Amino acid sequence: MRRTVFNEDHEAFRETIRDFIAKEVVPVYEQWEQAGHAPRDFYYKLGELGIFGIEVPEEYGGAGQGGFKYQAVIAEELMRAGVSFGGSGVHTGLCLPYLMEYATEEQKKRWLPGFVSGEIMTAIAMTEPGTGSDLAGMTTSARLSDDGTHWILNGAKTFITGGVLADLVLVVCRTSPATPEDRRRGLSILCVDTKSPGYTVGRKLEKIGLRSSDTAELSFTDVRVPVEDMLGEEGKAFSYLTHNLVQERLGIAVGATAAARAAVDFAVAYVKDRKVFGKAVADFQNTKFVLAECAAEVEACQAFTDRALDLFEEGHLTVADAAAAKLFTTETAGRVIDKCLQLHGGYGYILEYPIARLYTDNRVFRIYGGTSEVMKTVIAKSLGL
Repeated sequence: MRRTVFNEDHEAFRETIRDFIAKEVVPVYEQWEQAGHAPRDFYYKLGELGIFGIEVPEEYGGAGQGGFKYQAVIAEELMRAGVSFGGSGVHTGLCLPYLMEYATEEQKKRWLPGFVSGEIMTAIAMTEPGTGSDLAGMTTSARLSDDGTHWILNGAKTFITGGVLADLVLVVCRTSPATPEDRRRGLSILCVDTKSPGYTVGRKLEKIGLRSSDTAELSFTDVRVPVEDMLGEEGKAFSYLTHNLVQERLGIAVGATAAARAAVDFAVAYVKDRKVFGKAVADFQNTKFVLAECAAEVEACQAFTDRALDLFEEGHLTVADAAAAKLFTTETAGRVIDKCLQLHGGYGYILEYPIARLYTDNRVFRIYGGTSEVMKTVIAKSLGL
C-alpha cells in the first residue's frame, strides 16, 4: 500500500542512510557481532553524518529537525539490511528525549555538543537484577553528601544497552524512601560520568541476538555525582520514565514492523532462487499462501505504525496507543519472521543468512520497553478494567 507518512526530505534522507549502511556497516558487520559491539570510532562517523543531531537544536550543534520520523527512517533502513548501528539506538532513541525535555540550559550546553559529535555516548540504566519491569522496586540509591555538593551513589544495574562504551549514563536511583501508599516515590535520575571512581562495568552480557550491541552489568560503589548532574527534579523520575515510554514503545513498533517487512523480502528472494524437487520453492502453493498471509499482516502493522507516527508528531499518541502499537506489531513480527525462516529450511538456521539474524534480534522486541504482558495490562487499564 502507498504510504503517506514521509515527505520528500525524509525520502532523500533515506537514500543517504541506505548508502551509508551499504558502505560502512554491511561489509564489516560480522566483525562487530564477533566483537560484541561496534567500534568506538564508528560513532564518530555517525556524528559526522549528522545522525545524532537531527532533533538537537542548532545552538547545541544539531540540525534542529523536530519529530521522530527521521529516526523511523533509520530503523527501517537498518532492518532492510538486517544490521544495526550497535548500541547507538539507545543514545538517540532513549537518552536524547530525557536530555531535551529535562536538562537545564547549563547541562544542555555541557553535554549536547558532545552528544551530537559522538564524543559523549550515552546509555540509560533502569533495570536491576531481580526487578525487571518493576521499576518501582529498584534498590540502587544515592544519598546527599553532608556538605550538599554531591550525591553518593551505590547499587547495581543489568541489561544496560550501550553500557560498555558509554561515556555518560543516566542512572535511575532512589534518592528518598518509597512509602506504602506510593512505591514510585523518591526515584531520581543522575547523569554519571563513567570515568568516576567507583563506577564499574561488569560482565558484557552474551545475548542470543543483537550481538553487535554491547549490553552490560554496571555497579556503583560510593560514586560521587555532582548535584549539578541530576536530571530534572529530585523524586520525579517515575513520571519522566512514563512520559518517555511512549516514544520508546513507538520506536520498537517501528522496528518490529520494518523487521517483518524485511523478513518477507528476504523470504521472497530466497524461495525464487532455491530449487527443491526440481522446481523453485516459490512455485509451491504453500509457499505462496504463507507469504501472502505474511504480506497482509505486514501491511496491517504498517498502517498501525504509520498512524501512530502521525499521532506522535501531533502530540496525540497516548500511553495506551503506544502500548497497543508495540503489542500488535511485535507479536505479529514474531509470527511473520518465524514463517519466513521456515521457508528457508535448514539455511534459515544458519547465521550467514539475514533471516536468522532477524529471528534472534527481534525476539527481544516482546520483552524490552515493557513485556507483551505489561502492554496488555496498560491497554486493559485504558478500557477501565
